[in-house]
Amino acid sequence: MEKNEKPFLIHESEVTYRFDGISGPKYLMRGPRADIGLVVLTPGEDFQTHYHRTIEEDFYTLEGNVDLYIKGEFFATLKPGVLCHVPPLHPHYLVNRGTLPWKALFVKAAYDPKDKVNIEWLPGDPVTAVQ
Repeated sequence: MEKNEKPFLIHESEVTYRFDGISGPKYLMRGPRADIGLVVLTPGEDFQTHYHRTIEEDFYTLEGNVDLYIKGEFFATLKPGVLCHVPPLHPHYLVNRGTLPWKALFVKAAYDPKDKVNIEWLPGDPVTAVQ
């Protein structure tokens, strides 16, 4: 435990989403041991393929649906009530092909704000680009 660490409360309205304030991720907590936040993808919106070297990432869908690709292959459509665990070294891509916004809680642990590698890959591209 950090020496000066104290309990706190935060309401999601106190933080803005990364993409124009209405979508993308927004962090409710950054470290010292995990990142916790919300992510929204509007219909037609996607989130760039990326992976983490040591961090595991979990998504718990609250609203809407999103298609998830892992290692260049379709993995699942994430729906409300579904938790998806993505281990380290698993490139993942999210796209909202539905008609409603997708909203999920995400948790990334262990905390390392520099542990993200972006990949230029979209469905239909060669799988070798994400391995």
